[in-house]
Amino acid sequence: MRRSIRTAVRTLAAAGLAFGLTACSEAADKAVDQVDNAVTDTYEVTYEVTGKNVDSIEYHAGGGTAMEPKIETVQKPTLPWKKTVTLKGIMPPAVMPVAVDAAGAEVTCRITYQGKAIKEAKGEGIATTGGCIAVSPLAG
Repeated sequence: MRRSIRTAVRTLAAAGLAFGLTACSEAADKAVDQVDNAVTDTYEVTYEVTGKNVDSIEYHAGGGTAMEPKIETVQKPTLPWKKTVTLKGIMPPAVMPVAVDAAGAEVTCRITYQGKAIKEAKGEGIATTGGCIAVSPLAG
């Protein structure tokens, strides 16, 4: 009788362990899928720059990698300037206007995702740089 009870307990313990491992494995698979999607999925953002005396605009255009995005540059842009780009995974959307003018420069930038501004910034003075850099909407 004791042997039968031990066998039953061992069988139930093994089944419980297997179930636990399966649950852990399923959670790990889900986490891996989320990471894969965050790296390979694409999303679209729109950059906007307004102001006066803007000399150039640099922005992440979608090329390169998340850690080393390709930066494109527009010299002497016509303002207001607007550009929609497709980015990949966790690549951060970024637009960086540069303005230098002794009479004063003004720059406003905005990054929009699905119709909502996810980052806005404003600069003014003789020289202004910086711009808008946001976290990828797929990262969160």
